[in-house]
Amino acid sequence: MKTAAERFLHYVSFDTQSKEEQTEVPSTEKQRVLAAELKKELEEMGAARVRMTEHGYVFATLPATIPHAEGVPVLGLIAHMDTSPDCSGKNVRPRIVKDYDGGDLLLNEEKEIVLRIADFPYLADCKGQDLIVTDGTTLLGADDKAGIAEIMTAAAYLLAHPEIPRGTIQIGFTPDEEVGRGPDFFDVAEFGADVAYTVDGGPLGELEYENFNAASGRVLLHGRNIHPGDSKNRMKNALLLGMEFQSLLPAAENPMYTEGYEGFFHLHHFSGTVEEAVLDYLIRDHSAEKFAKKKELLQTAAAFLNAKYGPGMAEVCLTDSYRNMKEMVKPHFYLIDTAKAAMEALDIQPRIVPIRGGTDGARLSFLGLPCPNLCTGGYNYHGRFECIPVQSLEKMAKVLVEIAVRMPSVKQKP
Repeated sequence: MKTAAERFLHYVSFDTQSKEEQTEVPSTEKQRVLAAELKKELEEMGAARVRMTEHGYVFATLPATIPHAEGVPVLGLIAHMDTSPDCSGKNVRPRIVKDYDGGDLLLNEEKEIVLRIADFPYLADCKGQDLIVTDGTTLLGADDKAGIAEIMTAAAYLLAHPEIPRGTIQIGFTPDEEVGRGPDFFDVAEFGADVAYTVDGGPLGELEYENFNAASGRVLLHGRNIHPGDSKNRMKNALLLGMEFQSLLPAAENPMYTEGYEGFFHLHHFSGTVEEAVLDYLIRDHSAEKFAKKKELLQTAAAFLNAKYGPGMAEVCLTDSYRNMKEMVKPHFYLIDTAKAAMEALDIQPRIVPIRGGTDGARLSFLGLPCPNLCTGGYNYHGRFECIPVQSLEKMAKVLVEIAVRMPSVKQKP
């Protein structure tokens, strides 16, 4: 039987980057190539009802091995197939550093790319493990091919051991999570799970049931261009208006200065000319009240510029992305207790932390599928310094098996 690491190294050979600007799902046809491979593997291992939808979702069922399984909630295990558009996922060249010594790690001698412990202190936690890294020119793809490998390894094990008592398990692999469209065509009723976990987190032991409330904000600045030699009191430079708009937001509420439950305004794109400028923001906060105030502050800043420079100089367009799943998961808190117990049984110290982002589970929770998030064991997602210990991949596959056999009966649910 293949290990989780072997599966992972195979899956990262597929380039599955999604595209923000595309509206179709999947946003890139290359995601379907991995989807077809996963469908084939699920069929070969003996899963039931294996299917791939027109939008590239892959679903399968592991039938219950106990009689009267209707008393146990049907469990869903979900991971996404796409990788981030932020860094190339083409021609990934993974390397396993055996018995990593905990120091600086040369990824690419020719390009002098070094994974430095001064920049990433967490590397000390990986000492003595077998660390999978990139060559420093691409991301690795552990977000979320690690989750896929762990689910597939657990599924293969459970199917090979029908003597292990458990309820029904539904497997789901989604496209386009990285561009926020993973749940767009996810049919919760057809999927058939009562509750689920996304396996899409970070370092080993992390367990998450809170995430940001999220919105995107686009600010349009309308300027007036005049020849600079004759522009006194007449030119209105949209680029400078954009800079002034940014200055009206709290300087400390920037992602580079925040952690934990602290929210932020993230200016991730600023472009334009004297005549017209565009600022694109990500707005995030765990608190619904603070989230609402952040969106209100953008409108207030625009109103200030319009009052100062003239009507219509600044426009704000806000689009909500997802909400904090906490309120939907808390009535099913046995999901958290079960995951904690599974980790502890395997000598993994569980750590409940807030997600400083979102997952497919955030939206699925509000579509009727309570869906907290489990770690995969990786670090530095979305970049060329991404890495994951082999040991974490194998342990998380075992955690999923442990969760499957520990799912409580309905009578035990709060």
